[in-house]
Amino acid sequence: MALSQMTILEILKYPDPRLKQESDVVEVFDDVLREFVISLEETMRAGPGGVGIAAPQVAYLQRIVIVDVSARKNTPNNGCMVLINPELIEWDGLKSGREGCMSVPDFTGNVVRAERITLTARDINGEACEFSCEGYEARAVQHEIDHLNGLLFLDRLVSRRNDLFKRKKYK
Repeated sequence: MALSQMTILEILKYPDPRLKQESDVVEVFDDVLREFVISLEETMRAGPGGVGIAAPQVAYLQRIVIVDVSARKNTPNNGCMVLINPELIEWDGLKSGREGCMSVPDFTGNVVRAERITLTARDINGEACEFSCEGYEARAVQHEIDHLNGLLFLDRLVSRRNDLFKRKKYK
């Protein structure tokens, strides 16, 4: 089997209405899915500071997210997680923190999320798996799962006036 060429996918930007749609459960675990996940990960890594991406951000309305915070120093993590049909089963503690999003490139915002979570998902082969996450990784996972439900961090701001910030431009 020939290796496929890496593909950087186009990221939908707010206010694209497709970002507000709920994603469908993945039922077929095949080479087409694997190829898509490879492209999705490449797209995440091509973005500035991308630690997570959800399939709906590239107009693929399936319940697939990738989260990898391992490059961030001193951050507890599970490495690169490909989470298919993820579901939060436990959460604990609430904390406000700043979030950004490749689909909302010009802004960041303060969002309250659980500090510790446990989730179940399927891996790329359809096998069941479970992860416990805390801190920054837990925040990133919750942010990406929101995309599967048609939510952006903008929808979770307590106050757009006090909790939304123009993103600094990096050179």
